[in-house]
Amino acid sequence: MAFDHRKYRPAPVLARPQRQWPNQVITQAPRWCAVDLRDGNQALVKPMTVAQKIRLFECLVRCGFREIEVGFPAASQPDFDFVRALIEQQRIPDTVTIQVLTQARPELIARTYESLRGAPKAIVHVYNSTSKIQREQVFQTDVAGVKAIAVAGAQCVAEHAAQHPETQWTFQYSPESFTGTELPVAAEVVNAVIEVWQPAQGQPVIINLPATVEISTPNVFADSVEWMIEHMTQRAHVCVSLHTHNDRGCGVAAAELGVMAGADRVEGTLLGNGERTGNMDLVTMAMNLYSQGIDPELDLSDMRDIIETVEAVTEITTHPRHAYAGELVFTAFSGSHQDAIRKCLNRQRAPVSAASPWDVAYLPIDPRDLGRRYEEVVRINSQSGKGGVLHVLEQHVGITLPRWMQIAFSKRVQAAAEASGGEIDASRIAHLFDEHCLNVPTGWQVSDYQAHRRDGQVRIEAEVGTRHIVGMGDGVISAVINGLSQYAGVAASVEHFDEFSLSDNTAAEALACVQIRQGERTIIASAMANDTTLASIQAVVSAWGRLITETTQAATHEPNAEHCSV
Repeated sequence: MAFDHRKYRPAPVLARPQRQWPNQVITQAPRWCAVDLRDGNQALVKPMTVAQKIRLFECLVRCGFREIEVGFPAASQPDFDFVRALIEQQRIPDTVTIQVLTQARPELIARTYESLRGAPKAIVHVYNSTSKIQREQVFQTDVAGVKAIAVAGAQCVAEHAAQHPETQWTFQYSPESFTGTELPVAAEVVNAVIEVWQPAQGQPVIINLPATVEISTPNVFADSVEWMIEHMTQRAHVCVSLHTHNDRGCGVAAAELGVMAGADRVEGTLLGNGERTGNMDLVTMAMNLYSQGIDPELDLSDMRDIIETVEAVTEITTHPRHAYAGELVFTAFSGSHQDAIRKCLNRQRAPVSAASPWDVAYLPIDPRDLGRRYEEVVRINSQSGKGGVLHVLEQHVGITLPRWMQIAFSKRVQAAAEASGGEIDASRIAHLFDEHCLNVPTGWQVSDYQAHRRDGQVRIEAEVGTRHIVGMGDGVISAVINGLSQYAGVAASVEHFDEFSLSDNTAAEALACVQIRQGERTIIASAMANDTTLASIQAVVSAWGRLITETTQAATHEPNAEHCSV
């Protein structure tokens, strides 16, 4: 791509040495308005049916949105029919106000009010474009011309509302392409509309400042919002709203800085569906507030339902790395990340509160708050380490391994992941553990045992397959080892031995893990049983059985793909 600096011009920067918004902190959620059913719908290759719109509307209601833009009823019959269906079927909860969009044209405004007949309350959102490029190249008019269109539209909106006093009306005006409009021009047009509607006399009014196309950095947008608020008449009686798009990938940032600059309300869509690169993502902004300890006043706890609904009606797949919503956003494959997450989760005190706030490495929020499971957090591939493998075993199998066995077993898992070239799921890890650690070599199952202590010594008699093993030692383990060494004529030493009580969700009560060494070779084995002593004996016997099996196969040059030496 050859760069030509003459082709594109940077957006002008507003000189505002007196700007105040950088010193502000967001302390409460703005008023939200979801525009999925209008702005989101008009951006789809295949617009939603009435049934799909009802499904999405109900999802937005479940999420707690109190203002929902439901369409452009004067622009299409399906939008008109949908608005009528909501009203006639009494689908609008008392807590929800529907909003509809119309251009500032008399015939469209009349059609809009026709669609709203019988609504208990509604927001009529009227707009006309005010930007320099639209004035000069699209409408071929001047500032006075676009101002006259806005004023006439505002008057028409008020006149129709007066004919239907049974509905509680809120008026909303947008200078479309606000970010491409000179600020003095935008203020002149907006104030002319405010003068018509007179919010100071009790008429609810929203002034919406749309970044119809995002053309500047978020700080410039915040400067523009702050400037407009300073130059807006009857500001104390006006709700200032924002409607940002994502052309530069900064829609959420622009909205957040715009709220810091004094805006009261934010419009957007779930997961950011909208024209071109999309609308401001309501999920991301709301969860950004949530992660800072601010109540977003929305319920996003069932993220799976939200994703399924949006994907079904838009036919757009959610990116797996989509902030807060993507399948992989809480997932760690890196070994060091997994180890840190596991240790932090084990230390995190419950319930999470001000006394013990959420503080887990690599997880800015608790996945469970969005309906996600901890089992989804750590997933295993060739990049993973022992911490991740141990986390999966803890979560899915209910067992904890000693560190020495973590190291040995994780090598098995990594080898399997490298061989497959992809992810190793929890069931596969459990199978590998069964195969390489819990599996009892043929003929080495302990069917019965007797243990007696006398004069400080323990005598073990065990039935191992067809073998009868007898041994004496200072304890159970040494007695079993001595008995096996005498019987098989193969000597080895125990390098590591650990036993654990298991969690309530496992079939057995105890787990024993052992590592034995003979020369340069090491063998690991585990056993689970309701009897702690039996688990210990079986673990040692299994390790010895593998050692003897390997020794026999090596002597006869028979390869064994299933051995568990490390």
